[in-house]
Amino acid sequence: MLAFVKCFSLKRTKHPPGYEDPHVLASETPFTVNEIEALHNLFKKLSTSIIDDGLIHKEEFLLALFRNSSMQNLFADRVFYMFDRKRNGVIEFGEFVRSLSIFHPHTLEHEKSSFMFKLYDLHGTGFIEPHELKKMVCALLSETDLELSEESIEAIVEQTMDEVDTNKDGKIDEDEWKELVAKNPSILKNMTLPYLKEVTLAFPSFVLDSEVDD
Repeated sequence: MLAFVKCFSLKRTKHPPGYEDPHVLASETPFTVNEIEALHNLFKKLSTSIIDDGLIHKEEFLLALFRNSSMQNLFADRVFYMFDRKRNGVIEFGEFVRSLSIFHPHTLEHEKSSFMFKLYDLHGTGFIEPHELKKMVCALLSETDLELSEESIEAIVEQTMDEVDTNKDGKIDEDEWKELVAKNPSILKNMTLPYLKEVTLAFPSFVLDSEVDD
């Protein structure tokens, strides 16, 4: 009988792969335990929208953010890549919380800056090269109604490189990036999501549809 009770208890408290104790996550992020529990409810919705396995797959991530599970966009790919810290093709709960914490209002500016630098460093070389900058500019423009000619985009890239690449080695290193952010703090504007300060009151407004748009 005792063995049965223990077995039932273990089954009831079983968590999906990648689950981490809210108290541990609270000690490593700006979120409180209650806020992390609220985020877990959100995570469960996202991770079961297409594949019910307790993990957020890329299709589920795209569906939540863009209403389209098959969307092709470099910016979306990069954001998913940054959230997928283990580089195993899925986002686990711990990765979800730690990555979201970067966008918390209380997260230090240098952490936000570093995250954004890595977002643009497409090849993980520790530098942002002109072709990487151009690809990201094009990806961001594709998310707006603004259309620019090839010449205009090239001009933006050239001007940015000329201003930011202070040692003139043809690429932007993280120190040069930090100087750019220090002079233009508005660059990090989208790196802060105010509602993360009150997660339990203002649940993140991710979009979830019952049907997948292909």
